[in-house]
Amino acid sequence: MRKPFRIAVVGAGPRGTSFLDRLANALEADTVSDAGTDTTEIAPLEIVIFEPFEPGPGHVWRTDQSRNFLMNTPAVYPTASPDYSFDQWRQEHAAERPDIAALGRGSYPPRALYGEYLSEVAQRACEKLRAHPRVQSLTHRRAEVTSMRASGELYVLEYRDASSAEPQPNNATLADAVVLSVGHVPAKLNPRQQVAGEQAAQLGLMYIPPNVPPDVDWNAIPAGETVLVRGLGLNFFDAVTELTTGRGGRFVAPDAAVEDDDAARPERGPLRYVPSGLEPRVWAASRRGAPYRAKAAVDAFVPPSISLRFVTEESIRAIADAGVPGEPAGKLSFGAHVWPLVHRDVLRTYYRVLAEQRPELFGGSEGAASFVVRLEELLGAQRVHGQKVWLTSVRRHVEQCAPGAGWLDVPRLGHPFGEWGFESDDEYQAAVIAYLDEDAESAERGEADPLKMAIGAMHAARMLVKKLVAEGVFDDVTYQDDILRSFEPLVEGLASGPPVQRIRELAALARAGVVHFIGPEPTFTLDEERGIFSAESPWVDVAPVESKVMLEAMMPANRVAKTDSTLLRQLQDDDLAQPRPMLTEDGEFAPGAGFHVTERPHRLIGRYGDVHEGVFVLGLQLASVQWGTAIAAEAGGDPDGNARTLGDASAAAEAILEQAQ
Repeated sequence: MRKPFRIAVVGAGPRGTSFLDRLANALEADTVSDAGTDTTEIAPLEIVIFEPFEPGPGHVWRTDQSRNFLMNTPAVYPTASPDYSFDQWRQEHAAERPDIAALGRGSYPPRALYGEYLSEVAQRACEKLRAHPRVQSLTHRRAEVTSMRASGELYVLEYRDASSAEPQPNNATLADAVVLSVGHVPAKLNPRQQVAGEQAAQLGLMYIPPNVPPDVDWNAIPAGETVLVRGLGLNFFDAVTELTTGRGGRFVAPDAAVEDDDAARPERGPLRYVPSGLEPRVWAASRRGAPYRAKAAVDAFVPPSISLRFVTEESIRAIADAGVPGEPAGKLSFGAHVWPLVHRDVLRTYYRVLAEQRPELFGGSEGAASFVVRLEELLGAQRVHGQKVWLTSVRRHVEQCAPGAGWLDVPRLGHPFGEWGFESDDEYQAAVIAYLDEDAESAERGEADPLKMAIGAMHAARMLVKKLVAEGVFDDVTYQDDILRSFEPLVEGLASGPPVQRIRELAALARAGVVHFIGPEPTFTLDEERGIFSAESPWVDVAPVESKVMLEAMMPANRVAKTDSTLLRQLQDDDLAQPRPMLTEDGEFAPGAGFHVTERPHRLIGRYGDVHEGVFVLGLQLASVQWGTAIAAEAGGDPDGNARTLGDASAAAEAILEQAQ
């Protein structure tokens, strides 16, 4: 019998779990195809899993976290295995537990519950692997790998136990193949955050840097204290929930009776918040000046009624195949060639739904039908020159045929209060509350709402763009400038928001005076002489808000060059890895967010271009060659598209088994 071939899986959160699942599947397929083969000619496998937490949920999805932290996708969407989705798990266990039975396809479950699903996927995969005749051993070490070095064709991995602060003597193992699937890791603070943290510590202030929400000590924030929060994205909703209902507050229906010091009477109106008295006073801000919009209340990640006519895989490939002057062969500019197609589909979707739902704006049913026919013609008009003229033609068509419909300014959707000043704090708070109420009502209309469906079209386009990024259709400059710096902030704020429940709750908290909003384009400062944080917006005429506590409501930066992971730093310091060099508009190279890797299966490339044939990268550290690496695979999705993480895991498993022959 040949000597064992050892596989080290470094990180067994969702991505590492998908690898184990696909490895088990690939081994089963090999068993069938190799029937009758002399097993002494095949190397037995040893599998070592390095995961400080439980395999499956890992760090981010661990099952002991607060149930207040909700998933950002409906139950029907995510999966870590093509054979066993979260929704299948939900249906299997619904009869056993009321909390699971209460969920539907369109529900947004607690993240801890998804962690339970991931745990079962990991257990199933490990059971299959242990039962396979070729697997000699499978071991889980509750340990963190701190370094990896090449030794001939092998790799030496040093590690420390999860309970130990330092590596222990002889804590090392050899591996023939390594799967790097470490997921979210600590990151160095940017200069602004670093200075804020250092100065706050010297002044006795509380500064909470970017972090995974379950890692924050929310109880350390005093009741009644003013808290400045930078960021109005998904981490903001987690923070607000922990600081309110997490402290005993509760929401009541509009017509519920509430006992208080004054009376107990039924009222009708918006959702209301009943405080516990333990809440801090939250003052929050972001550049947009408004929280992320709610997702439409539909049982799908992308609304089923959405169809894209202009931004399709075929149309984009046709442009690429035709060649673009000034662009490398087969490469496209997102801003010049793809965004105009996205823009067309967003407008087409909005006005088609509006015409269906509000025909009176178009002069009745016949007028609405003829409006849509002409709209399609204008959107589909092809021009050799004057490529943006279609936009003026469409706008003129709307203004002439349906002046009451209004014009959908798509780029402005990302800045709802852009360049609009407020003369008092009350005026701004009222504007944000109205924005939240309108957004919640819009989300609850689901596929009958024109704006949510327009956003759904943009989201569907994002998923296509994500696939094309991974296939290398876009050049480095357009990926960094047009997609990451322009399109991503727009689509994130519109399509990646929380479930409508969270928007309703936030409006109630704002009405109750528990949460306040500072304004767009805020400035946060720390006055060293007075020992105080302050924040203000140039668009709201009010004195700065002051506080002794500041929270960065965001995840640690996902950039390998800024990582605070011992392992990822060591790999770069020892030249075994480097950030992918990305060409800039100036013709120079700058470090990308993720590692330099080969095409799928993504093998690690060292500082001097040497490919590590036995080291495979999965997940977040692929950010230079993939967009949206934190998004889960779609159940039933294309392994080259919306389930690409599963395709990556399969490719790594198959490549490793080929090496082990």
